[in-house]
Amino acid sequence: MLRKILFPILLGVAGCGVLVSLGTWQVERLAWKEEIIAGINARLAAPPTPLPATPREATDEYTRVTLAGTPTGEELHVLVSGTDAGTGYRVISRFQTSDGQFILLDQGLLPLDAKDAAPLTEPMQVTGTLLWPDDRNSSTPDPDLARNIWFARDTVTMSAALQTDPIMVVTTSTTPADPRLAPLPVATAGIKNDHLEYAITWFSLALVWAIMSAFLIFRTTRPKDA
Repeated sequence: MLRKILFPILLGVAGCGVLVSLGTWQVERLAWKEEIIAGINARLAAPPTPLPATPREATDEYTRVTLAGTPTGEELHVLVSGTDAGTGYRVISRFQTSDGQFILLDQGLLPLDAKDAAPLTEPMQVTGTLLWPDDRNSSTPDPDLARNIWFARDTVTMSAALQTDPIMVVTTSTTPADPRLAPLPVATAGIKNDHLEYAITWFSLALVWAIMSAFLIFRTTRPKDA
């Protein structure tokens, strides 16, 4: 009898072990991701500080900053949808700070029908967040340079196109405000965190595997009809 059920037992234990270990790993990843998001939220809730002279991605990303300067009027338009303000173009501006530094300023959403509206090029005070986005993936099209339509933010490529330092500030508010635009402040709501769903899936599969293994053992040990 033991010989008959040995294989189903080994199959059940091995399968459940693998599936439970995958679920446990996702739980660990969930804790790791939640710690990262909590750290980002803490930075986003902190009072803004003056823009560092040489901000670095490793130490300064998601830092809230204040700065003064003037948009030069040169812009890149990134086609986006599903934002809090709807569908339109993220406006990435060439911005000269009061210290003479040129940086990228993500000023917010421009409605589709306002693409040709003139930008505000007056001196302004800016409150925003340092960010080094790279929204591209393998399916992202190349920008349509002739029509100034981009499909992802990329600090390095955009800074080269606008001849700025590779630094981006995402606007929370400006004084005065550009009437064309609705700010899209940085938030953690868009950060993907589906480890809990994956963990539930793996643990559910482990339960199903255990039930199927128990049924197989039952069928194996059940006396055959004469």
